[in-house]
Amino acid sequence: MLRPHPAVLRRLVDEYEALAAAAQAARGPAELNPRARDLAYTLCVSTGTRDVRRALEAAHRWLAAAPAPARDTAAPTTGQRMPATEPA
Repeated sequence: MLRPHPAVLRRLVDEYEALAAAAQAARGPAELNPRARDLAYTLCVSTGTRDVRRALEAAHRWLAAAPAPARDTAAPTTGQRMPATEPA
């Protein structure tokens, strides 16, 4: 089974858990929030589960086992300049 990139999975988990915490603080079910439903579905598909609780458990296990994120060495995006190198 393919697994989502840890950074993507982390964003999904963080956003879902933030919405669930906000719903709990407001004394309402997170499932009523359309974004929370979308995130729950995506988490389930991404982890191969059918229940958001199991999806979160799997996601947390996978994230704990994932290697530490590498330092960002990507090329600059449009509009940014590369630092000039001095001639030797």
